[in-house]
Amino acid sequence: MDGCIFCKIIKGEIPSVKIYEDELTLVFMDIAPINFGHLLVIPKEHHAGAATIPEETAGRMLRIGARCGVALKRALDYDGFNLHLADGACAGQVVMHAHLHVVPRGIDDGFHWNWRQLAYQNEDQPPELAGKILKKLKIDN
Repeated sequence: MDGCIFCKIIKGEIPSVKIYEDELTLVFMDIAPINFGHLLVIPKEHHAGAATIPEETAGRMLRIGARCGVALKRALDYDGFNLHLADGACAGQVVMHAHLHVVPRGIDDGFHWNWRQLAYQNEDQPPELAGKILKKLKIDN
């Protein structure tokens, strides 16, 4: 897609520090890392969000992301890692080419996701929400 920074990285028009590449995915170092070693796993085909990524590519992204996380732990002596994919600007996605962050984590790295925890209003609310979700859930088998 014209103008997409990640598509330009795939084409070699913008330099990157590549870690892994196959026919479906590319892994490279994030230029503004949360922790040193922070990687991005992207589909080589342009997809703005997660919902349009073909199942084979999405599965590959997750598998490669997990393997990269293990490599980060071993190579850079981290304690763990996060896999994070934001879908849409409201979810924090900045580059509108789907990408999976592989963020190496240390026990005392000082980074916090700032999760909030809401309480359901009553015991009927979760099953009501589940019903609405199930009506819209479309999974091809």
